[in-house]
Amino acid sequence: MRHAIAKSFPITIPVLLGYIPLGIAFGLMMENAGWNIFWALLSSVAILTGTGQFIEVSFITLGTALYEVILITIILNSRMMFYGLSFLDRYKEIGPRKWYLIFSLTDETYALLTAVKPPEGVKEKDFLLAVSALDHSYWIIGTVIGVTAGSLLKIDTTGVDYVMTILFVVLAMDQWKAYASHEPVLIGLVSSVLSLVIFGPDNFMIPALILITVLLIVRRSKIEPKVATAESTSMDSGSEAGMTIGADPVIPCPDTESIMVTSDE
Repeated sequence: MRHAIAKSFPITIPVLLGYIPLGIAFGLMMENAGWNIFWALLSSVAILTGTGQFIEVSFITLGTALYEVILITIILNSRMMFYGLSFLDRYKEIGPRKWYLIFSLTDETYALLTAVKPPEGVKEKDFLLAVSALDHSYWIIGTVIGVTAGSLLKIDTTGVDYVMTILFVVLAMDQWKAYASHEPVLIGLVSSVLSLVIFGPDNFMIPALILITVLLIVRRSKIEPKVATAESTSMDSGSEAGMTIGADPVIPCPDTESIMVTSDE
């Protein structure tokens, strides 16, 4: 497992650069709301829902009723149901660890696991666990730093969510480079824009995900052969040139050099 973690770490650097600042912001918010490191740490270990945890601070401060918290959390994270559909085959025979993988499947982890293949010498089940655990640890580390520093420093965290925007742009670029067929990306883009125009910015997420899922299911038989053929050709050419890196010469790891972290988050 150590080997899998060491090989997977470079792949998760974009998430690290996004999660640490956001985790710090969450920790600062928890501390400012009067909650100590124990509760902040428990939240990041047991909840791990990003946006939901930021809203959690407001829930705590305002004394929101439990049923409202449950309902809002389900609605906010309902998109995860669609993520899970695409992972049914990968998680089918992975054993008990699948429960943790399901729990830790955030937007960013999902993006990495769909864009990057396991490095050479790393089993897929170990790769899935390593990436998920590393991403989770970054959020926890950021939370601890934030709540610890909160009582010592006065930090303006305005604009922290900008780091996540950059992170998603980088991951989208990696997915574009990872696959020979760009149809899935275009389907996602067109479906999202169409849903945004029809349903508005507050209600477009679920319709967009439904439309994307339906279109990908319909087009699956056409897309998969293109991807398989391209991967086979790339592996053959890489082998002949002696330049194959890892298990997937198409995209060995994300382009971390293209990430820019700003302090006005």
